[in-house]
Amino acid sequence: MAVIEQATLRPSKAEALAAWLPDQAWSGVVAGAPLEVVGQFRFDDPAGEVGVEVLLVRTEDGRVLQAPLTYRDAPLPGTDAFLVIEMDHSVLGRRWVYDAVGDPVHADVLRRAIVTGGHEAELVLANGAGQRPKDAWASGSGSEPDSPSVTSVRVTTTDEVTSIATDHGTIVIARVVGTALPEGETLTGTWTDGSGVLAVLLPDHA
Repeated sequence: MAVIEQATLRPSKAEALAAWLPDQAWSGVVAGAPLEVVGQFRFDDPAGEVGVEVLLVRTEDGRVLQAPLTYRDAPLPGTDAFLVIEMDHSVLGRRWVYDAVGDPVHADVLRRAIVTGGHEAELVLANGAGQRPKDAWASGSGSEPDSPSVTSVRVTTTDEVTSIATDHGTIVIARVVGTALPEGETLTGTWTDGSGVLAVLLPDHA
């Protein structure tokens, strides 16, 4: 369950992505090009400290980009290369927003969702205001009872694919949804007008 504060963000997520994506070679986005967030879903951090969210962004030419983000209340040491932006949250205060591929918490919850057949978190509005409707969903293909905790990541990006080498296997992420990925257990994303494989956990022998 992810508790969602009804808050104002400065800059907004859309503004942050519009500034960040053109600097990412895999995005193919040029500065000023129109972008549309077509769906977003969250995963639960077991420790309840880090916000983990995946945004699916449609470009002007119809491609759907995967932009996983983590939200922290303090800088994550050694990850300056993955910092997307610093953001002011009207309820939670200053937030450090990271490209989640460089954040071990994201790798941990993603691996767990893949191998256990997990799903996105329920979105509960703060102060008992009910649930927020979803516009995207995620589903893992595995059936394991649990997943070992991931505590470290090493990231490489080639073309439109990012590989996250962890202390418990390698996760491969499609930065552009629909990009061919290797075989393995999968996380599939679905949004209001599309679906695709978002990530693969490579088998141990890979």
